[in-house]
Amino acid sequence: MRCVAIRHVAFEDLGIWEAEVAAHGYEVIYLDAGVDDLAPFATAALGVVLGGPVGVGEVDDYPVLAEESALLAARVAAGLPTLAVCLGAQLLAHALGGSVAPGEPEVGWGTVDLAPAASSTPLRHLDGAPVLHWHGDAIAPPPGAVVLASTPATPCQAFAIGSALALQFHPEVDAERIERWLIGHTGELRAMGISPRDLRAASREAGDDAAVAGILMLREWLRGRDGSGA
Repeated sequence: MRCVAIRHVAFEDLGIWEAEVAAHGYEVIYLDAGVDDLAPFATAALGVVLGGPVGVGEVDDYPVLAEESALLAARVAAGLPTLAVCLGAQLLAHALGGSVAPGEPEVGWGTVDLAPAASSTPLRHLDGAPVLHWHGDAIAPPPGAVVLASTPATPCQAFAIGSALALQFHPEVDAERIERWLIGHTGELRAMGISPRDLRAASREAGDDAAVAGILMLREWLRGRDGSGA
């Protein structure tokens, strides 16, 4: 079995999820958007679209985003297990008839408010746990989606639809590697007036609890798809 993950910048990878995915028997393959042929994503046993600094509305500048949207829609139509994180969640929403527009930026560690529907899903492991927020756009979920989480600034922080789970935040991030994010997104942090020192310190504080919650969430989600558990 292969897990094919579409990556937009090298440091936004599967993070703490990678070992868990491999433990479930998947060979992890990364495809770099705009560089690699994305065709293997279409039929992979598990597909993941990761985050990045571009947005759905920039498809004229980055045509690969249209290809990713089409591939995500095809996977959901085929019932193939799919995870979509941050930019991936936005592309999935757009592909299935939702919309994405500029929202209130959220960058830093915080919690999400789980919807009642999330109590019986793998997201229950995130209840009260810190997650990394790093986005400036907001999702209006597609028809038929079940919204699973929110924050006061962002009404749709997670949604499920068919075989796919979309997460606007980053439960996959490895806080031990946050320096890559701080350097890679330095322009954005400076523009928003966010101190890398403060975010580095917050990552040390939140990292362990975030990792436990993120792995447990993914583990339960994968077990629900590989037949090894609920």
